[in-house]
Amino acid sequence: MNVYWKKRGITFHPKSKVFGPMGEFVTSNRPLFEIYNDIYKMYPDEPVVAVGSLFNPALFVKDPVNYQVLSADFNSFSHRGFDINEGDLLADNVVFMNGDRWKLMRQKMTPLFTATKLKSMYYLMDRSAQDFVEYLNKRPELLKGNAFNTLFTFSNAAVGAAVFGIENESIFESPFLKMALDAFRPTFKFNLTFAIGSLNAKLFKLLRLKMFKEHEELFIPAIKEVIRKREELNVQNVQHDFADLCVNLKSKGTMKDHDSGLELQPTDELLAAQAFFFYIAGVEPTGTAMFNILIELGRNPDSLKRLHQEIDNSFEKYSNEMTYDAIQEMEYLDMVHDESLRMHPPIGYLTRQCVKDTVLPVGNIKVEKGTKIFTPIYAIHHDPKLYSNPEVFNPERLSRENSKNINNHMFMPFGEGKRLCIGVRYATLQAKAGLVHLLRHFTVKTHIKEPGIKYSKQTIQVRPVNVDVEFIPRNH
Repeated sequence: MNVYWKKRGITFHPKSKVFGPMGEFVTSNRPLFEIYNDIYKMYPDEPVVAVGSLFNPALFVKDPVNYQVLSADFNSFSHRGFDINEGDLLADNVVFMNGDRWKLMRQKMTPLFTATKLKSMYYLMDRSAQDFVEYLNKRPELLKGNAFNTLFTFSNAAVGAAVFGIENESIFESPFLKMALDAFRPTFKFNLTFAIGSLNAKLFKLLRLKMFKEHEELFIPAIKEVIRKREELNVQNVQHDFADLCVNLKSKGTMKDHDSGLELQPTDELLAAQAFFFYIAGVEPTGTAMFNILIELGRNPDSLKRLHQEIDNSFEKYSNEMTYDAIQEMEYLDMVHDESLRMHPPIGYLTRQCVKDTVLPVGNIKVEKGTKIFTPIYAIHHDPKLYSNPEVFNPERLSRENSKNINNHMFMPFGEGKRLCIGVRYATLQAKAGLVHLLRHFTVKTHIKEPGIKYSKQTIQVRPVNVDVEFIPRNH
């Protein structure tokens, strides 16, 4: 690949020439986003840097104009860069789908995440948040130590209510919590499977590797049972959740993309795969986002005090309740949420694959079909040229007024373009619902075991490991 890029006048990153960053990731103890971050800093003046990726040409795109094109030229960069194998039932969802199947499935899932639908679903999140506070009050041992897993119990309960219609305390002890924690756990097996799928689609297919096979036995029957029970209910008993969407899709029969003519049957297995995506995407990133927000609040007492005041004022204004409209009005909560996600984005980079020959404008770089594209997120969010003092927690920089001056492609914690995470608004609302009730009753203190936050070895996620948060009851 070095010769391939040399002919095109593109700088080639020489470390691990064959396997590139993925090879370094497998053989080291570092998260993949940190390896890309090193490359980002190493070549400050290059718009792109070529990296090793076995038999596939691969580009690390650094220039903001060029990665803006990845969104604008969606027809050339619509592929996620990862193909699942047939029979990997739970991976057949909108995250891993490509082409017309992805387009059709996303169209059918989108109605669940409109502002109107989210407003109607908010009561589920609010109830889960209140139950979570009660859960913590009954278990004081959870207030100090392993806050990450504790926050997962909330996001698990909130998504459980939205997906399964479970609305009681038992969800805090649900077996689905373990599944959510295990789904992307960075085991050697998972990392190697992901690496093979990223480096060589043919080898991945030849080995018949599957990403989530071990979770099928628990998850698919659960979704089938939820759908059957919901079908038996009176049609007037609408809960505005994922199960309602499934029943609606099944009642309409064959799904068809009128542009391509593609048809899909809304089978229980296909709907279970979408539920799996919704569940995993709702639990892991939301729990991580809440954890990171609390880390920064615990390190910045002035910001914590200001947010406490905004939350208290809002509860007073709305008669000691937290409504959907109240959440939307809380500007400082917005600022704290976004600044925390700038510093600790849920995902560290994006991957795409070129499906049609095209050109990146800065450097006039020709990109051939089949080329893998990697775009940094963490590195962009921490670039001092784009954000002054990027390691300083400063919610004001992402106020509603200041954010108007920030290019969208400089702030993209949940991805970018048409393949932006479909559940981003749901995840944001769920995290805020949890935070306002939690901070209404608790203050927080951050404990860091050593100078500087360290991150665990992850394929995509950005997850701190040497830090914890203590919950301290507030005296109103």
